[in-house]
Amino acid sequence: MAANPDKDDEREPPALGRRVLSSTRLAAVQAIYQLDMTGESAETVVAEFIRHRGGVGLDEDGEEIKTDKVLFAELVRGVARAQDELDRMLAEQLVADWPLGRIEKVMAAVLRVGAYELMHRPDVPARVVINEYVDVAHAFLEGREIGMVNGVLDRLARILRAAEMGEVDGGKGKAGTEPAG
Repeated sequence: MAANPDKDDEREPPALGRRVLSSTRLAAVQAIYQLDMTGESAETVVAEFIRHRGGVGLDEDGEEIKTDKVLFAELVRGVARAQDELDRMLAEQLVADWPLGRIEKVMAAVLRVGAYELMHRPDVPARVVINEYVDVAHAFLEGREIGMVNGVLDRLARILRAAEMGEVDGGKGKAGTEPAG
C-alpha cells in the first residue's frame, strides 16, 4: 500500500480527449483563483481537488467530467511556482492603464495558466493553448474581457514561440494597441 494515496492518484495515466483536457484547464484556473483568494498552498489545493472532487471537474456546460489529474497538478503547481515570472511577462503585454493588479482575479487566473502552458508546455501548439484559454474565459468572463484574454495570450505566444507563430520581429507590442502601419 502506498504511503500517500493522494499522490498515487495524481500519477494516474493522463486521460485522453479534448473535453477532458478542457475540463482540466478549467479546473486549474479555478484552483489558481482559489490560491489567489485564500492564500492556500498549491499542494493543499491539488490534494483537496483530488480528495474531495475525485478529480472530477466541469465542462463548459457545467456538467461533471473527469479531468487529467496529472496535468491539473502540473498546471496548479507550475503556476504557483512561476507566478512572479508569469506576472512580469503578462504585465509587459498589458496596456499601462490596465496593469495586472487592476484585472479581475479570475481573468488573471486564466491569463496565468494560459501563460504557463505557453511557456512550459511546448508539446501543446500555441494556437491550441490560446483557443483553450479563450474557451475557459467564456465560462467566467464576457465581451471585451474575452477579447483581452485572446489578445494578451496571442502577444505572449508571439514572443515565447515566435518561430511557431511565424513572427519575424519577436512579437513586440502590447495587447490592446493597434499595429503601426
